[in-house]
Amino acid sequence: MSIEYFIAKRIHFRQDKKNVSRPAVRIATIAIALGMAVMLISLAVVVGFKSEVRNKAIGFGGHIQISSIESVGNYEMQPIEPSDAFLKKISALPDVKSLQRFVTKPGIIKTDEDFQGILLKGIAPGANNDFFRSHLVEGEIPAFEADTLTNGVLLSSYLAAKLKLGTGDSFFSYTYTSNEQMRARKFRIQGIYNTSFVEYDKMFILADIRHLQQLNGWKNSQVSGVEIQLTDFDSLEPLSDQIYQLVTQENTDGDKRYYAQTIRDMNPQIFGWLDLIDMNVWVILLLMLAVAGFNMISGLLILILERTNMIGILKSLGATNWSVRKIFLYHSVFLIVRGMFWGNLIGLAFCIIQYYTHLIPLDPESYYVAYVPVVINWLHVVLLNVGTFVLSVLMMVGPSYLITKISPAKIIRYE
Repeated sequence: MSIEYFIAKRIHFRQDKKNVSRPAVRIATIAIALGMAVMLISLAVVVGFKSEVRNKAIGFGGHIQISSIESVGNYEMQPIEPSDAFLKKISALPDVKSLQRFVTKPGIIKTDEDFQGILLKGIAPGANNDFFRSHLVEGEIPAFEADTLTNGVLLSSYLAAKLKLGTGDSFFSYTYTSNEQMRARKFRIQGIYNTSFVEYDKMFILADIRHLQQLNGWKNSQVSGVEIQLTDFDSLEPLSDQIYQLVTQENTDGDKRYYAQTIRDMNPQIFGWLDLIDMNVWVILLLMLAVAGFNMISGLLILILERTNMIGILKSLGATNWSVRKIFLYHSVFLIVRGMFWGNLIGLAFCIIQYYTHLIPLDPESYYVAYVPVVINWLHVVLLNVGTFVLSVLMMVGPSYLITKISPAKIIRYE
């Protein structure tokens, strides 16, 4: 143990209640604790919010969609007929989790009391419905089997409440066929889901893909597009380039005009909004670091001024400026660590409580989620703590330079 560390420890853990610096030190410690807690909570909320909204958008449309180039931006889509060989090439790519064919068709639901515009989405037998299963609130997911055409559909709780429908109820949907004739088809509600993603909940109804193929007059091999699910969102951009190359090669075969677009391309307004949130986090982190840093600087200056007599004696005994500065830097480290400990405790406790209780609600129509989501990424927590500690210590180095201006001869003469 160095002499500087020993003296700093004695100063820190044996402070007299009459010390002038005691309130300033306490304020500095509280500032660090609150700043650390706010930074942790902000990071957890932003990561959770982005993850929740992004996963809901992906659940409705997949990470990447392949469709006809004439269908981009439309729900009434032109048919494509992807070959098994083409789909196998995509499935063989790394990070491709699954892919499924789908058909979408706009329509109207009419009941005795109300009507509502909808978007029927046809799901193929054997499709991955984990997303809707995780948001199922009543009933069950319709069993879209290969050998049986089912009239069962999955409806959102938004539409069910608006149209006063429940599981087991039937309704008629009205759509236009390919030759612009109005067709009615009766469906039965087998399950109700609620994602709180109101923009999509108010439209999407999941049905058997073969119903929509029949309404469009398409063959069983013709679909609106193919959804591709990935194992990792971070691989979206590199994988989309590889899929684009495969699509380009496929387009050279006859009159095919396929087009691949990512979930970012399909929802630019949502992902643009999520990207803006990152800037807010950086602003919060910088502000909290600045507030905590300035409080620490004030506390350190008060400590130095209060201990000028000790500084003069140490220098007169042969201590160097750097040696004395190290004493106060060690003292600052003790304060920073204490503040960070309580900050981590408060911040993580809040995140855990919110994660399990959903204590703070949100308006889903404005935020796409019904409560404040939090995700504790331990790598982010470690990096935030290390970064905060290093920056806080570095901010103390400058003010400690004041010690070099203290002359032992003047201090002793004054005493």
